[in-house]
Amino acid sequence: MTRFAVASETGWLREVLLCPPDHYRWIPTNAVVRRTLAAGAQPDPRDLRTQHDELAAALREAGVAVQVLPPEPHLPYMAYTRDQAVVTPWGPVLCQLERPQRRGEYAAVLDWHAAQGSGFWRKSSAGTLEGGDVHILRPGLAAIGASGGRTDEAGATQLAGWLRAEGWECRVEPFDEHFLHLDVLFCMAAPGLAVACVDVLGEAFLGWLAAHDIRAIPVPYRDAMRLGCNILALGGGRVISSRGSTALNAALRAEGLTVFDPDLSLFTAGGGGPHCLTCPLVRDETA
Repeated sequence: MTRFAVASETGWLREVLLCPPDHYRWIPTNAVVRRTLAAGAQPDPRDLRTQHDELAAALREAGVAVQVLPPEPHLPYMAYTRDQAVVTPWGPVLCQLERPQRRGEYAAVLDWHAAQGSGFWRKSSAGTLEGGDVHILRPGLAAIGASGGRTDEAGATQLAGWLRAEGWECRVEPFDEHFLHLDVLFCMAAPGLAVACVDVLGEAFLGWLAAHDIRAIPVPYRDAMRLGCNILALGGGRVISSRGSTALNAALRAEGLTVFDPDLSLFTAGGGGPHCLTCPLVRDETA
């Protein structure tokens, strides 16, 4: 059994798992970071820690309890805790990471949950599955991205099957692996409100969202590739969005949302924003 449960992306966030970037460095695992590496040197570790601390401070200011996954020296991308496990209403699902540089992260995640007395509801065992592709939109409704890169059809279908067996509707959405994870193109901001790269996502997906009374603030391709869509809903009309996403942050505020905007530019340059850097452990069912 587990005390960790999440039934939506927009319920009031109570507890989250972060991993300090003590050993973080840019590695060429996605299109965003390959472009970054072509342009300059590695980030200063002190600057990385400052930015990560700013994220943690924003979460604590919002009343979120921050748990810490100890980093491992040989696993530089552990800071992106979203991908390692996905918490569902029935407990965590252990993911199966695709990139060789990240596969070892599963061991630290297993050990951390064991230390908390937390069991896993399911463990991914078909293909690959990464948390950045999994969106629990609200109780009973989920979307899973399947690029064939980080999450493939087999991994997405296995998780979708588990959710459907619980009576949920779950859409498996194909997209080009150039975009890394679905959360580069889409994230929930509040109940019934998402942010989405409408230039890339197909009309079928956007229509499916609309049929479920979810509308999307449009984010252009250029901003999406700077992790502009990669936001974290906190519940209660509050979100965390990177400071560099100025146009989106203005649009979110125009919707009446409170925006916490830590500077996360060194992480977005590596292919991950606030959604990627956080693994929600406990959320209320409603915002």
